[in-house]
Amino acid sequence: MDLLRHLRHFVVVAHELHFGRAAELLGMAQPPLSQSIQRLERELTVELFDRSRRQVRLTTAGELLLGEAEELLAGADRVRHLMGQVRAGELGVLRAGVPPETPAVTLRALLDGLTTRAPGLDVELHELTTAEQVRMLAERTLDVGLVHHPVPADGLRFGVPVDVPLGVLLPRAAPLARGRTVALASLAELDLVAAPRATAPGWHDHLLAVCRRHGWRPPRVRPARNPEFLFGLVLAGGAVAVEPATVARREPRIAWRPIDGVSLVRRISAAWPDRSAHPAAPMFGQLAAEVLAGAEPVAPAPAPVPAARPWPVLFDTTG
Repeated sequence: MDLLRHLRHFVVVAHELHFGRAAELLGMAQPPLSQSIQRLERELTVELFDRSRRQVRLTTAGELLLGEAEELLAGADRVRHLMGQVRAGELGVLRAGVPPETPAVTLRALLDGLTTRAPGLDVELHELTTAEQVRMLAERTLDVGLVHHPVPADGLRFGVPVDVPLGVLLPRAAPLARGRTVALASLAELDLVAAPRATAPGWHDHLLAVCRRHGWRPPRVRPARNPEFLFGLVLAGGAVAVEPATVARREPRIAWRPIDGVSLVRRISAAWPDRSAHPAAPMFGQLAAEVLAGAEPVAPAPAPVPAARPWPVLFDTTG
């Protein structure tokens, strides 16, 4: 028996005290409505309406049931609304991961956007590398993250990707910083400062492969987990980094130059489990794409160079 449906029918009839008008309000025929009330009466083993007179009246049982029924139906509506908010990702706790190098302005925009779109959502933001996020997503100890591609796609869904243009970070006083662009082959004697391979193996291997294809085989790859340490290694001389332009903005002694003849980008997207995902994960992914796409400044126009295809591209594949 669908008790809530029968109670809804009862409440309308109790307010109208007229089966015909109640049926019209409910959008149903009168005979099924009468049968619904009769079934409710049989279930509760009471008479709810006095039908002995020309005008329908509530019995004592009906009067007592009306208040209880309205409260029960209101509670059911609240439960449905609450569960609707949960399904829409507007309530609950969202455990989200972001790369350690994420700029403060990007984090602020992301958190502000989440507050606007889902004010009832409690967001737990964690600073995690791509490798850590992939592992925790598989373990279901993280709901959604922002990862650097390429990453294994097994068991994951991805949001809209954003391609972030990369260039060379070098001391502003270095001779190579005098040009508008830097060729990778011109870095032949310099080390590369980059995040440890364990943090994002796919991206690390891809970056080195691109460097080798374009004439730069770094003598050493110096690991740096945070921007301040990266800046220190670059400023010490003998090493450069390949990063987005926003990284250079944190240190006035560092210059950023586009790479000559190579359209190299870092692809970032949200990732979440492909099964039993948190309802807010797709919304987080869409918002992150919007924030990241708006966070990258327009790079200085490089000098005209022959290019196989327009800027930007996902990964350089030119030989």
